[in-house]
Amino acid sequence: PQQTLDAVEATGLRCTNVCVQLNSFENRVYQIELHDGSPLVVKLYRPGRWSAAQIREEHQFLNALAQVDVCVCDVIELPKGGTLSQSGPLMLALFARQGGRAPEEVTMAMSARLGAMVARIHQVGVELPVEHRVALNADRLDDTLDWLLDQGALPADLVDRYVETAREIAAVLDERLTQVPRHAIHGDLHLGNLILRRDILHVLDFDDMMIGPACQDLWLLLPGRDEHTLRLRTAFLHGYRQFRDFDTRWLNLIEPLRGYRYVTYAAWLSRRWHDPMFPHTWPNFGTQKWWQKATQDLEDVLAHLDAPVVPDQIDDWAEEGSDLWDWGESR
Repeated sequence: PQQTLDAVEATGLRCTNVCVQLNSFENRVYQIELHDGSPLVVKLYRPGRWSAAQIREEHQFLNALAQVDVCVCDVIELPKGGTLSQSGPLMLALFARQGGRAPEEVTMAMSARLGAMVARIHQVGVELPVEHRVALNADRLDDTLDWLLDQGALPADLVDRYVETAREIAAVLDERLTQVPRHAIHGDLHLGNLILRRDILHVLDFDDMMIGPACQDLWLLLPGRDEHTLRLRTAFLHGYRQFRDFDTRWLNLIEPLRGYRYVTYAAWLSRRWHDPMFPHTWPNFGTQKWWQKATQDLEDVLAHLDAPVVPDQIDDWAEEGSDLWDWGESR
């Protein structure tokens, strides 16, 4: 904590001794208190994970979203200029504190709100000049798989099954991404990265922003395969299309994107295994049982590549009360 406070004060701000660690696996995140009593959140970026240029693009995305009243955690301009402070390998940024609660249930109305919010994020992402961020594509999936193989992470009796299935998914992803527009997206937009504050949705954690298809920011919010989730997707698309077009054919990316997520998640855990927090949180990772399930999950993706992604019949639910958000409310 003292090192964190010293790093913040090096930016020109004065702090009290308050420094409370918040939940975060990839970075170290603390709530601090300035000398005038106002709270801020400081994010210490994991060394080696992002370059300064990549982090600045994250901040540019946040600032651009804030300018059009998309509710995000505002990144704070530092007294000495800019939003990123760097000292050796340590890079930090300060953010406004955002209180609130996670959405408890995704109803049809909430799904439409999510769709509208994501569309507005993508409206900004399309116009954002991004040069340094990761691109979501089949090559990255293949490269991640190669890394896992080089590390010898997989049990010998599962290597062939896992690799063959993952390569097939990569080939399908490559084919289905053809002609699909890609632009700056959140990239990790699951419900855990949303909060409701005064009934307004706020989006958190743009660390993993990337260049990718719009569908990536849909399926993580609505990942199920059941009929109810398929209906929720129709509501999401109704909200999304209030602001941007979304070709229903793009939804055939959901399953290959799911496979992409499974492989990159396994590699993320493997890369972070030296951090004591990871073995403590995922004690079964790397075991025969874990990789057996991971292999079965990939095979399940392959089996569902042509499964329905929206209902055969579209509900008429939107005819009543479809405008369930008020973007004019104060942030």
